[in-house]
Amino acid sequence: MTHSHHHHDHSHSHAAPQSFNLAFAVAVSLNLGFTIFQIIFAFLANSMSLMADAIHNFGDVFGLVLAWGASWLLTLPARKRYSYGFKKTTVLAAITNALILVSTTILIAYESISKFIHPAAVNAPIVIVVALVGIVINGGTALLFMKGAHDDLNIKGAFLHLIGDALISIGVVVGGILIFYTHYLWIDPLIGLGIVIMILWGTWGLLRDSVGLILDAVPRHINQQEIQEFLQNLPKVQAVHDLHIWGLSTKEVALTAHLIMPGGALSDADYDRINEVLKDKFKIDHTTIQVEMGSTDYPCKRSEIC
Repeated sequence: MTHSHHHHDHSHSHAAPQSFNLAFAVAVSLNLGFTIFQIIFAFLANSMSLMADAIHNFGDVFGLVLAWGASWLLTLPARKRYSYGFKKTTVLAAITNALILVSTTILIAYESISKFIHPAAVNAPIVIVVALVGIVINGGTALLFMKGAHDDLNIKGAFLHLIGDALISIGVVVGGILIFYTHYLWIDPLIGLGIVIMILWGTWGLLRDSVGLILDAVPRHINQQEIQEFLQNLPKVQAVHDLHIWGLSTKEVALTAHLIMPGGALSDADYDRINEVLKDKFKIDHTTIQVEMGSTDYPCKRSEIC
């Protein structure tokens, strides 16, 4: 009943991921090629900062592949057993991505610290040139995702990664220039550690948001208090309970609620209006509302728990 007007919602959610296919293809192939190139030159230049940047880039290529796969799965229709389709895979992709980045950074931290203890000569010109190429590639591919970063955590993850990579490459360039002129060898592992801290700081938010989505927490951009008040202030509504708001994917949000209405039910027009407000004002895509008269003979079993 509450889903009567939902058919038009899906047209845009199906079109959006499709338009990112090319963006993902370009970003993945360019970044993967560049990462291999970067790892080779990091060995040649004996540079920890360049290696850290390469490992981070590799983590991001993997992340891009996951995000790409997940945004493709968003377009698949629902199946019998998977009535929500495969939307949650976007959340799994975000979590896997965060965990991979955390594990690679531990490796870089270890290597950087050992380079502090045993400093080694670094070929600064190679570091500078390779990192400059990185700025162009990462910055350029980030722009492909700018459009979708606003309303999809998954695309936002891809965008932030690439922007982060470009910024880190700038740091590596500056470090290379400093090493070239000062010959202080500790600058290189120091930048390596700096990159580690940046990756961990950036990954923490992604990890927290995706764990929240897996645990069906209320998504961070949703104001639960305002929604509760909106439902309670509907005409003839005495109480609201069993209100649940959770993310179906990194893009879509669902809501269920019980409304106690002793003085009558809701018409189709009422449902439609409620759905419209929840969609436009509160960004809820799927709404299911149960109306009860609130009779004492049949108290709602959920009202005590929720």
